Amino acid sequence: MASVLLNELKRAVMAGEVDLDAHDIRARLVMINTTCDTENDAIVTISNYTTPDKSDASGYADQALGSKAVTKIDATDRSKFSSASVVFSGLGGNATRNYQGILLYKYVSGVDAGDLALAYIDFTTPIPKEATQVTVPCPTDGWFYLN
Repeated sequence: MASVLLNELKRAVMAGEVDLDAHDIRARLVMINTTCDTENDAIVTISNYTTPDKSDASGYADQALGSKAVTKIDATDRSKFSSASVVFSGLGGNATRNYQGILLYKYVSGVDAGDLALAYIDFTTPIPKEATQVTVPCPTDGWFYLN
């Protein structure tokens, strides 16, 4: 398991097709059968994953990122993408598998074949499937950074 900054994100940012702090960027809570942590080549939309393994808990919904920011950090020669913590609340505590991470994507059409996959962020340890709320804090270095 590891976080993945998708090749499609790199291409889309360089082509000016993704504006991280202006576009609708969302997070999807994924369970332990996900292939989001191992697939990168030829992944453009969420539907390109073999197994996205989206949370199947009752009450689940993908969450829009709030307070998004792209920040240049001269001291480390980086630019980072960050946001407020992502909170998945109202979960029924009845998911079929533990949670492994989140998939960040650009919301385009609300269907997996239209929404652009950007990055997979791995949890350090899986979160139990019985959780009724999952709060994912943005790391100090942002969700991801470029240097």
